Amino acid sequence: MNEIIQKKLLEIQKKYQVKILYAIESGSRAWGFPSKDSDYDVRFIYIHHPEWYLSIDPQGIGGKRDVIEEPINNLLDISGWEITKALRLFRKNNPPLLEWLRSDIIYYQKYSFIENMKSLETEVFYPNSMLYHYLNMAKNNYREYLQGEQVRIKKYFYVLRPILACKWMEKYNITPPISFHELLEVIIPEGELKNEVKNLLKRKLESDELDIESRIKVINDFVENEIERLEEYIKSLKVKPKDPTKLLDELFRDTLHEVWK
Repeated sequence: MNEIIQKKLLEIQKKYQVKILYAIESGSRAWGFPSKDSDYDVRFIYIHHPEWYLSIDPQGIGGKRDVIEEPINNLLDISGWEITKALRLFRKNNPPLLEWLRSDIIYYQKYSFIENMKSLETEVFYPNSMLYHYLNMAKNNYREYLQGEQVRIKKYFYVLRPILACKWMEKYNITPPISFHELLEVIIPEGELKNEVKNLLKRKLESDELDIESRIKVINDFVENEIERLEEYIKSLKVKPKDPTKLLDELFRDTLHEVWK
């Protein structure tokens, strides 16, 4: 599959006349709980020629789209963000983008952009927005799939992971790791809850269907308690975000020069 992805990335560069700076795997494979038949979610950041930026219409407006989205099939979902879009989202502490920076499955990386971007993360880190994002993700999935006595049991991972990410930020005040395994080991203490989650994870990795089953009380109790507690914790935060725009402008210009010099 890696060969197919590499070929597709080269085709995208030629088709759209761009340079890809970074391409990774996201989603369940990067999080550490894919099924054997999970598709591949490839995400990338790219940059246009300088002339594309030197025009009266800003990027993202009209025909100047700031995303590239290839047709999705059963095996591969591939899309990318233009560099200035990525940097604006970085400024907002966009959680999916920050997860891209932590993916262990890297398909392509060239130039100094990503390392320079990572070095600025402390300048943009703002826990409030990330906490709200992850908590809302947990609440929505819990409300949609895990109510009642019979539940969509595989959805537990889409509730547990964002809750553990919130607890990581609460504990360490830094961006959480992408790996569910690391979050689980560090955040949940040994005991019944951890054993239940590990058992569920083992079944999912072995590709059990994990469709409709009886709810797991110990996990539901944990989720309900943490959602309520985290809502109060977020309300108590009094953090003023920094404005890293000048640094991000410099990073964009330096990258434009490095790629197209």
